[in-house]
Amino acid sequence: MTKKTYINGVGCISTQKTFDTVFLEEAVVNHDENVFAIVTPAYKEYISPAASRRMAKGVKNGIVASALAMKDANVEKVDAIITGTGLGCIEDSEKFLKGILDNNEEFLTPTSFIQSTHNTVGAQIALLQQCKGYNFTYVNGAVSFESALLDAKMQIEENEADSILVGGVDENGDYTTALFKLNGRIKQDNNAPYDVLNSETSGAVYGEGASFFVLENEKKENTYAELLDISLINTLEENEVEPAIKSFLKSNHLDVSDIDAVVLGFDGNATFENYYRNLAQNAFAETTVLYYKHLSGEYDTASAFGFWMASKILKNQEVPEIVKVNSVTKPVYKTVLLYNQLNGKNHSFTLLQNDNA
Repeated sequence: MTKKTYINGVGCISTQKTFDTVFLEEAVVNHDENVFAIVTPAYKEYISPAASRRMAKGVKNGIVASALAMKDANVEKVDAIITGTGLGCIEDSEKFLKGILDNNEEFLTPTSFIQSTHNTVGAQIALLQQCKGYNFTYVNGAVSFESALLDAKMQIEENEADSILVGGVDENGDYTTALFKLNGRIKQDNNAPYDVLNSETSGAVYGEGASFFVLENEKKENTYAELLDISLINTLEENEVEPAIKSFLKSNHLDVSDIDAVVLGFDGNATFENYYRNLAQNAFAETTVLYYKHLSGEYDTASAFGFWMASKILKNQEVPEIVKVNSVTKPVYKTVLLYNQLNGKNHSFTLLQNDNA
């Protein structure tokens, strides 16, 4: 009998105040900026100031988010740590490359290079927790977090692990952000107000963050939801998304009408918005449709913020007004589908369910 996978703890550091709060009651929609900055927690409560000074902000956010998730799940130890990240510790990568250029490739200190690798976050969490188990980092563009989820789910199903810490983390670097503006990945400066849902311009509103989750093979009193299934598809045309979702649901013995809420990755990029809009207006017109990147910004692992939001909704059984796309409400939220893609590539479908609802 394969084991089920339950979300038993969550922790989120984002461009909103998502710590020391109940849910999104302190969330604010920022229409003035095209790149959102993190709302920083009190790092010194989790990391010694001496260690903190040497750490990239992505590492610090990852450490705090993972600590919050473990405290929430009431666990001291996990069997494995699996992280997803798109760009890793990009600030340290920038520092190192700038050092190469500034010093004519001589007299370089290796520190920034050592700390710039993608697996720094998972490694630092393991060091702090003394976790000597499986530690893996997925760098898969916009499905980096979902790849980590899939790995964790398979390990729990096959009895390889009982309790796994899974997270998605990315940080902004000034130089990379400037490049993303140049190549059109981020909306142009001085074009405010930026509207994610009704945008007519290309490029996304950008952000950063770290969201971690404790996945376990046992249902507990504090369980948020069961992680039913994840599916990753590299490329889909706009008209192929709905059939793909229907076959994904069918493989889980579900129909579109069984979905109480669908969480879509609207990011303000008008060029690819139809991937979401078609679903919202057609297949899921009678379903509660939600979005989140107007709060978190777009980044490779932004979908982890959406996953955090969906987990909270299933546990609290309430949907904050700030994340609603349409006005459809359901008496009970039992099954939630998340769909995300970035620039027409890396499509992911994630299915969560709360049996108690």
